[in-house]
Amino acid sequence: MTARYHADALQTMARDLLLAAGLDAAPATSVARTLCDGDLLGHDTHGLALLAPYLREIEQGRMARSGQPKEINAKPAAMLWDGQRLPGPWLMELALDRMIPAARSFGLSSMVIRRSHHIACLAVYLMRVAEEGMLGIVACSDPNTASVAPFGGTRAVMTPNPIAIGFPTSSGPVLIDISASITTNGMSNRKASAGETFAEAWLMDAQGNPSRDPAVLAQDPPGTILPIGGISYGHKGYGLGLTVEALTAALAGHGRADPREGWGATVHITIHDPDAYGGSAEFLRQMDWLANACKDNPPRAGGPAVRLPGQGGMQRRAQQLTGGVALHPSIAPMLEPFCSKYACPFPTAL
Repeated sequence: MTARYHADALQTMARDLLLAAGLDAAPATSVARTLCDGDLLGHDTHGLALLAPYLREIEQGRMARSGQPKEINAKPAAMLWDGQRLPGPWLMELALDRMIPAARSFGLSSMVIRRSHHIACLAVYLMRVAEEGMLGIVACSDPNTASVAPFGGTRAVMTPNPIAIGFPTSSGPVLIDISASITTNGMSNRKASAGETFAEAWLMDAQGNPSRDPAVLAQDPPGTILPIGGISYGHKGYGLGLTVEALTAALAGHGRADPREGWGATVHITIHDPDAYGGSAEFLRQMDWLANACKDNPPRAGGPAVRLPGQGGMQRRAQQLTGGVALHPSIAPMLEPFCSKYACPFPTAL
């Protein structure tokens, strides 16, 4: 039986551990909340599974414990920040604080953040944007590492390069959170640690042979994660990955052409206010029609009903807020050394 924990207790533990490791109170609270929201939505590789790695980054001085982002460039609706290696979830929270009012004033706002630390689950931020009745786009790359080869190649150049889009409908937000690769580094690492393989050949070895085994990523020379479309149609994911690089590194003026600084992120955020276009009512009319056409679509024989992206996550979030959060079994063992070190007990299961 899967152990479940009260969401507030998990968030308190996460915040206390981050504070004990030396993170300032405001970013510690933001990071704890964001990681817990990731698990509430069911993104369990991008929730509290990241807490132990974040704590190591803080302890080793690779994540800044305090400070503020530096504004590099600012126009009324477009901004560039240097994140100065601060925690990504906190930088994202500060960015939305700035961008949502700007989108109300100008119809849209856009920001790029360079030298952020990792930003966790992208869908979490788009919940807030959708609650404001707006459409948001978040894209992210990490110029400090590479695990995805360009289509037709065998040497890694890019990261999985996630891109997420969120917007409201009358029945709840649509939260699209995908990457330009078939799977992610987090899932590959989890399966490799457990000695598991993927159900299909989502990777390839350094010689270009398709593989189900995530261990190929640690070979010498290393294998790579395949872009969306795989061996046959990977030009689709390759193109999407390049798009994310242009939106992040190129607009930031900081990316793979620069010296590496360690695990981090370059981020692009754009927010659109429907009232600056056809209006919020018309936005909902169009997207409600499309949402209903998708949900009412006849499913394949024996298959589940059609869902909208994020629909399952929002249902899971509501259920877990009342019935407890189901953590992946690898999370508690990863956190146990930190809980012991900082005298911060892991919450008791419900």
